[in-house]
Amino acid sequence: MDFIEGEILYINKPLNWTSFTLVRKLRNKICRKLNVKKLKVGHAGTLDPLATGVMIVCTGKKTKLIETFQYQTKEYIATIKLGETTPSFDLETEVDGTYPTEHITRELVETKLVQFVGEIQQIPPAYSACKVEGKRAYDLAREGKEVDLKPKLLVIDEIELLECDLPIVKVRVVCSKGTYIRALARDIGKALNSGGHLIALERTRIGEVTLDQCIKGEDIEAFVDALLID
Repeated sequence: MDFIEGEILYINKPLNWTSFTLVRKLRNKICRKLNVKKLKVGHAGTLDPLATGVMIVCTGKKTKLIETFQYQTKEYIATIKLGETTPSFDLETEVDGTYPTEHITRELVETKLVQFVGEIQQIPPAYSACKVEGKRAYDLAREGKEVDLKPKLLVIDEIELLECDLPIVKVRVVCSKGTYIRALARDIGKALNSGGHLIALERTRIGEVTLDQCIKGEDIEAFVDALLID
């Protein structure tokens, strides 16, 4: 492999790693192996620390392809707990509200999920990297400040209910760039006249790249070592 000329790697990001951590670990390992001080490395689509799954990482001249990958369709498996909300819409923050779930049935969930297929307007989470007057929304949210984010147009191609063990539901989502699955969990909870937050998320596909094609994040160093770069 010629990492300087450019390579495209598929990596399964581990739980609790930031996307930046994954890129940094890979860059540092390759630089040490090649005995170089700098190397362009970038990824095509951030995953939250509490999410796992497919990340496409490009090196060298192949970083020019990142934008192309970013616009490809993505698939996720999301586990949502109904009846509770958190400020971040996931497990990063503590539960701040509880709501009834006794009225929710599998049939009701399936009916409401259909409403999210197609073009939808979604308000991003306050705990997100969106910019507000030059500052990251998550920085403002963590300071306890109000964050006013505008709805964004996006496309949900498919939503499939995989499991329904109320108040926990697991759904498969195929969607466009810019979709916040955490915000989708919030909106599904609202549609069910309850609350909802994400308790697990796995990205299973970007374009045609699937999990079974990915190197485990924990195996990055061994993978680079096995290439026997001089």
